[in-house]
Amino acid sequence: MAPEDGAVEGATAQPHTQYRPLWVEEPAKRYRMPDPVRTAAVRALIIISVTLIQAMVAFFCTMAESWLAFPMVISSVASTVAATWSVVDVWVTRQVWNQRNGVVSEPSSTARELRRERRAARRRERTAAREQKRIRGRGGQAGQLSHP
Repeated sequence: MAPEDGAVEGATAQPHTQYRPLWVEEPAKRYRMPDPVRTAAVRALIIISVTLIQAMVAFFCTMAESWLAFPMVISSVASTVAATWSVVDVWVTRQVWNQRNGVVSEPSSTARELRRERRAARRRERTAAREQKRIRGRGGQAGQLSHP
């Protein structure tokens, strides 16, 4: 007896199972940070990490009574100032981005006015392009009122 449709003798046919993904995408609860804010946050995180490492090295050098303790303490203080500045930079960058890109929903928001101006400019461009297309579609020249 010959096997049909490529089936092997003795093999049991398994029912066709539907494909199941390993994970299911769920919508994010929070939106992704804007690029300038994310860049400032990454920079702040790196500076803070270096500051913490410097503080640990300064502590261990002090415990070991090493000559490197004093320079490390001084550099840790300077790094702490830089880390504080970088955190303030993240906060300011976020506030500026919100103001410019319309997240703040106040009537005086600068972003709303900028969006309104951009929409008006796009509308003017579309109207001008439509008018040019209409003039060319008739076969006339620009400024020509009627056919001869």
